[in-house]
Amino acid sequence: MPEERRLEENLLSQEAERRLSNQLDEAEHIDVDVHTDLFKIVQGQADAVSVSGQGLVIKENIRVQEIKLQTDSIAVNPLSAIFGQIELNKPVNAIARIILTESDINQALNSDLVRSYAKKYDLDVEGEMISFGIQDMQLFLPGDGKIKFQGTLQLEEKRNTRLLSFIARFCPRTHTQPIMLESFDCTQGNGVSLELIVAVMQKLKKLVNLPYFTWEGTKLKIISLEVKQQNMIVFIETQVRQIPPAFTEISN
Repeated sequence: MPEERRLEENLLSQEAERRLSNQLDEAEHIDVDVHTDLFKIVQGQADAVSVSGQGLVIKENIRVQEIKLQTDSIAVNPLSAIFGQIELNKPVNAIARIILTESDINQALNSDLVRSYAKKYDLDVEGEMISFGIQDMQLFLPGDGKIKFQGTLQLEEKRNTRLLSFIARFCPRTHTQPIMLESFDCTQGNGVSLELIVAVMQKLKKLVNLPYFTWEGTKLKIISLEVKQQNMIVFIETQVRQIPPAFTEISN
């Protein structure tokens, strides 16, 4: 039988759940568990915080099927903590396990938030500058450990603008191999040169090899990614600056 939580742990956990729920547009289930005691609170310490949730909807209708997050020991503002609020004195490291469904991913890809970052990119293709922007995006998870991506690009080259629709199939990066492109098929347009494909792949390689991404001051690093049929499991290392973190805009 699990050990019952102390009164101070209940107060902190309930307040953190309330604050997190208030920042979400929707939540099927949310649970926050703070591990500490009154003596540690007075010293501004807590052993750990765990967060789990299902069916969470954040800004721009971005939905997460399931999330489990576990922090290490944290330093908190003791006065605020005594009154049931968790305010971090310094960033804390955490591990998160996130499940995204195929539907959730496609809804996010076509949200205004993500589209604002799918801006034009400039590529140097053998000395010639070519720009491209993503017009449409759709991802499929067929269940064979591979990802199918369908999209439309707007290409600007030599002052000419044209649309290019394509279907790409690739295997995500694992601990033993990099991202592997299986196929790239043009479905609309006159096709692209091999040099342009190489330049695009180099650009994507640079993006996926970034040491971390930043979400309103919260650093995120993808540790591993497991592709299943209709859903994707992502393990992330993160450095949290606020418990619970504010779900707002993503910045590069």
